[in-house]
Amino acid sequence: MDLGGEKRRVVIVGGGIAGSLLAKSIQFNADVTLIDPKEYLEITWANLRNMVEPSFAERSVINHRDYLTNGRIVTSAAINVTETEVLTAEGRLITYDYLVIATGHKDPVPKTKKERLDRYQAENQKIQSAHSILIIGGGPTGVELAGEIATDFPEKKVTLVHKGQRLLEFIGLKAADKCLRWLRSRKVEVKLEQAVDLNSTSDGSQEYQTSTGESIKADCHFLCAGKPLASAWLNETILKTKLDKSGRLMVDEYLRVKGHSNIFAIGDITDIPELKQGYLAHKHALVVAKNLKLLMAGGKESKMSTYEPGSAIAMVSLGRKDAVAQFPFTTISGCVPGLLKSRDLFIGRTRKQMGLQP
Repeated sequence: MDLGGEKRRVVIVGGGIAGSLLAKSIQFNADVTLIDPKEYLEITWANLRNMVEPSFAERSVINHRDYLTNGRIVTSAAINVTETEVLTAEGRLITYDYLVIATGHKDPVPKTKKERLDRYQAENQKIQSAHSILIIGGGPTGVELAGEIATDFPEKKVTLVHKGQRLLEFIGLKAADKCLRWLRSRKVEVKLEQAVDLNSTSDGSQEYQTSTGESIKADCHFLCAGKPLASAWLNETILKTKLDKSGRLMVDEYLRVKGHSNIFAIGDITDIPELKQGYLAHKHALVVAKNLKLLMAGGKESKMSTYEPGSAIAMVSLGRKDAVAQFPFTTISGCVPGLLKSRDLFIGRTRKQMGLQP
């Protein structure tokens, strides 16, 4: 805040894990505007549990207004940025003193919480009515979805097809092997080094062709491929030269976009060399909240907090009781990491952090 003056205008683009926590954290220190195409924050690591238990989504899909009681919410996509303003898809210009980009990954989801919950109901219905299910993609989404279905619907035939040589390339071999063994012990058929050609399947057909010529029969499929970064909208803006070749925003140790003293970036869109995970996005938000409070109070830049990249901690849920956890020096699996993550998926803790009832 300016000494004795009006509150500074902070515009946050993106209402995901990082952007929403930042908005909540500084709402009484600044004039906050949150720009997001949807009306809610989604705790994304609960998405797969929501598909097998739609009522779980009541706690993991949170209207922005529930935690942002003292800020402006603009339900729209941002399409341009100048040195002083953000332009929304509806043609609205929003002026800023400080700007934070937190658009993460592109995920076409419905606008309202009700529509989002309805979609989970529909996906649950799809699982319930199928005898056999094909999951395409062996990253964390595919593996966790296979684990959820195998746990809650053990009678269903689940096949997981992955084009890589092993599951979960983002974690160590030992952790990935433990996940593979767990899935196979639950009768999930895992096929590696194969891709599925969805174009080869006509509507109503239940036969899928793989790249090796194999055919897989399944009543339905779920595509669990990686989502693209939501940074293409910056290509024609003042920040276009600040994107690296992967489309990530280059930031300094204070999480400011390089070359800009009043523009920050947080979450998956940053070029920080670390696993892109929710708990690290939270850390980004808290560092930037601290730095914005300092700058708005007239503090010196030299006193700003720096961000240290996170170490390689990864947890993969396997149903409701088990998980595989990879720490820098060891990997553990079973019900101990399961107690840490799988039971509640950190939803209570995250809601508490947002100032809400667990």
